[in-house]
Amino acid sequence: MALLGAAIALFAYTEISDRQAGSQLKDSSKVEIPGAAATLTSFQMQEGQIDFTYAAEQTIHAVVHVHTKSMMEASPDNPIMEWFYGGRNSKPRVENGYGSGVIISSDGYIITNNHVVENAENIEVKLNDNRVFSAQVVGRDPSTDIALLKIKADNLTFIKYGDSDQLKVGEWVLAVGNPFNLTSSVTAGIVSAKGRSLDILDSDYRIESFIQTDAALNMGNSGGALVNTKGLLVGITSAIYSPTGAYAGNSFAIPVNIVKKVIDDLKKFGEVQRAIIGVKIRDVTSEDADKQDLKEIKGVYITNIVENGSAEGAGLKDNDVIVKFNGIPVATTAELQEQVGKFRPGDKVSVTYLRKGSENTVQIVMKNVAGNTNIVTTEMGSENIFGAKFEPLGSSDKRSYQVDSGVKITELGDGRFKDIGMRKGNIILSVNGKRVKSTSDIREATKGENGLKSIEGVQSDGTMFSYQFRN
Repeated sequence: MALLGAAIALFAYTEISDRQAGSQLKDSSKVEIPGAAATLTSFQMQEGQIDFTYAAEQTIHAVVHVHTKSMMEASPDNPIMEWFYGGRNSKPRVENGYGSGVIISSDGYIITNNHVVENAENIEVKLNDNRVFSAQVVGRDPSTDIALLKIKADNLTFIKYGDSDQLKVGEWVLAVGNPFNLTSSVTAGIVSAKGRSLDILDSDYRIESFIQTDAALNMGNSGGALVNTKGLLVGITSAIYSPTGAYAGNSFAIPVNIVKKVIDDLKKFGEVQRAIIGVKIRDVTSEDADKQDLKEIKGVYITNIVENGSAEGAGLKDNDVIVKFNGIPVATTAELQEQVGKFRPGDKVSVTYLRKGSENTVQIVMKNVAGNTNIVTTEMGSENIFGAKFEPLGSSDKRSYQVDSGVKITELGDGRFKDIGMRKGNIILSVNGKRVKSTSDIREATKGENGLKSIEGVQSDGTMFSYQFRN
C-alpha cells in the first residue's frame, strides 16, 4: 500500500507539472513569475523552433571542393646534403593544396579565398555530385583574401547573397565547406563578434573586418560558405584562431557585403577598384577621449592626413575622430575599413567626425591609390613586360626579405625574363640601375621594353641575384 501510494503521488506530481508547463507555453503573457521568460525559451528550444535543415539543403550542393597544384622551386644545391640524402630537393616538385568554394551563379562563377589558389598552376573543382571541372582564375584580391573562379558548366545550384550588415551577435549561422577533403559538410554556431581584425592579410591596403563565429572550421574549410538560417550567404570562411592549427572555438569569415563588391569588380574590370579616403588611422584610446572631450571611447582617430587626398579636400584634419561613414556608425578601424571597402573611386560619401567634442558631417569624393578617380583595368594594373606580370610587394614580403620596395613576378611566360632565368616568385628590386616599386617603373626603366642592361633582386629562397647585360 505504501508503494502504491508513492506511485500515485508521483504520477499526480508529474501530471500537474506537465499541465503547468503546457499552460505556460500557451499563454506566456500572463506569466508573472520572475525568470519565467527564460524557462519558456528553453521549452520552445526543446520544441524545435530552430531548424537548420532548410539552410543546409539550400547550400550543400552549392559548395565545392577546390584542388590546386603548384610547382615548388628546387632548393639550392648542397653537395653535403646530396651526398648523405641524395638529390631529392634538387628538382622541382608538385605541391597539392585543398580548399572550398561557393557557387554564386548558375553559369559557373565560384568564390574562394585568395590564399587557396595563390600561386596555383592548375585548379580543379569537384562538385557535391562528384563531377570534376577545370577552373580558371578570373581575378584575385590579396587585400581581402578573395578570388573568383570560373568553370564551364550550366544550370548549377548556387547560393544567393544575404546582408552581413544585418547580421547580429548571437545569431545562428552555418559553415558549409570541405574539411579534410570530404564532400560538403555542415557545422553550426553563433556570431560571436563582428569587425574583428587579425592582421593576417599580406597587403598594404588590406581590409580585415571578420565575422567571428564558433562554428567548427578545419583544414579545407577556407573559401567555404557562412550562411544564415534562411540559407543566404553572409560570409566566406577564411581563417581559424588556434594554438594547434586545428579548430579551437574561434572561426572567422569575410563579410559578404565586402565580398559582393570585390566579386563585381573582378567580373567587370579584372581588378578591384580600391577606394581610399587619404588618412592614416588607429582606434580611439581613453587618452584620446579625454583630450578630445569624447563621451565614449569609440571611433577612428586620424593620425595623419595624406596630401591631396579625399579627406584633405573635404577639410578633415589630424586628430579628428571619424564616428560615421555614409551614415553607418564606425567604432573601430576595422569597421571603417569594411565600409570604405564597399565603394569605388569617384563615389561620393558622407563622413561624420568629432573635433573637440563638436560633431560635423562633410561630403568626400573617394579616390584610388594613385590619387585620382580613374578606373583601373587588368591591363593597367598588371602589365606584361618581357613575358612577365607583377604585383607590388606586401608588407609581409618586405619584412621577410628586409626590403622597402620591389615587385614580385606573379606570372611568367615566354619572353626575355624567362630566357635570362627569372622564375615565378622572384622579387625585382631594380632594373637598369633604377629602383622599382611598380610595373610602370620597369616599363619606364627599360624605355618600353627597348633595353635591358641590368637587373637585381631576390629569389624566393632569400638569395640575391644580379645580372649585367651587354648592349
